[in-house]
Amino acid sequence: MNTTFGENLRTTVFGQSHADAIGCTIEGLPAGESISVDALQAFMARRAPGGRLATQRKEPDTPEILCGMVEGVTCGAPLAAIIRNTNQRSQDYKAIADLPRPSHADLPAEVKYQGHQDVRGGGAFSGRLTAPITLAGGIALQILERRGIRISAHLLSVGTAEDRPMNPMGENPEDLQKRLSRGLPVLTDDAEARMTEAILAARKAGDSIGAVIECMIEGLPCGLGGPLFEGFDGKLAFGLFGIPGVKGVEFGRGFEASRMKGSENNDPWEISPDAPGAKPRTNNAGGIAGGITTAAPVVFRIAMKPTPSIALAQETISISRRENAELGVRGRHDPCIGVRAVPVAEAVAALAVLDSLLSGPAVLPQTLERPSIPTLGKISNE
Repeated sequence: MNTTFGENLRTTVFGQSHADAIGCTIEGLPAGESISVDALQAFMARRAPGGRLATQRKEPDTPEILCGMVEGVTCGAPLAAIIRNTNQRSQDYKAIADLPRPSHADLPAEVKYQGHQDVRGGGAFSGRLTAPITLAGGIALQILERRGIRISAHLLSVGTAEDRPMNPMGENPEDLQKRLSRGLPVLTDDAEARMTEAILAARKAGDSIGAVIECMIEGLPCGLGGPLFEGFDGKLAFGLFGIPGVKGVEFGRGFEASRMKGSENNDPWEISPDAPGAKPRTNNAGGIAGGITTAAPVVFRIAMKPTPSIALAQETISISRRENAELGVRGRHDPCIGVRAVPVAEAVAALAVLDSLLSGPAVLPQTLERPSIPTLGKISNE
């Protein structure tokens, strides 16, 4: 079971939903970085359970940093942290050991691990494991923010209720953060009302509902990534698919580009008098061309499936009796996993960005400057 993400910044997640604790180790963090535990806790609170639109499992999600920092500053050693599980109700999952949930990993895990997997709360397949991902990403976010890199995400849609998309050529930072600090992380008031109504209706019906999350990374230099399997979009997509419930990832116009002409989809290059080098005038590519960042904001979207654990009766099988059966899931589950996955998308993006930046100099530079273009011919690699 591989639970490690990254090459230069290696984040390993461990634990199960109903184990004593879950956690992560982070190798490759640059030394001398001040980390605010209060800011980290506030970021993790956005993902934490509770509230009328989420599971009623009560977990404080308080990070305990065991090593890797001295007096709030990274020391160069691997950082290890845990989050204790304190509100498990394992009895709710007794039936699932024999009656696997449709569209969940229960049955494939039964086959792969021959019945030795932890079925309580979904075990290692649970969305609970996004808490240590958020912890690691929250640390990376603080390091990136000091270098002018901002990562923001919102609910673009819940079911058929839609928010407006982010401006791919930049949003007002203060206005954006103010809007995303509301009850639901959305950009418009009417979207919040309609999404809330859709989620509550699904919960009342004993059902669940899917969502799309849109995320934007601003302040990246031109030149991160590479062709083929070194692509920055490939690295980011790999991490995003590690979030339980993600069924699709697209960048820029994504699948919409397949219905466009080149003259419509191409992003013209231009020399800007207020910024060094060249930049794209539009951003249909989502800030990435040929697997390499273009200095325009990176924009991506992830599709989150509806929560498989629903109270409605569903068709399944009995593993022990080897016959068809019916299941109604008990327990506490999110009616829309997309709500709490918004900061997780930001966390994975932060880990991917910092990992890519660390592939350059051995010491992360204090400032990131976009490379200048000496001529309009070949771009210098220096």
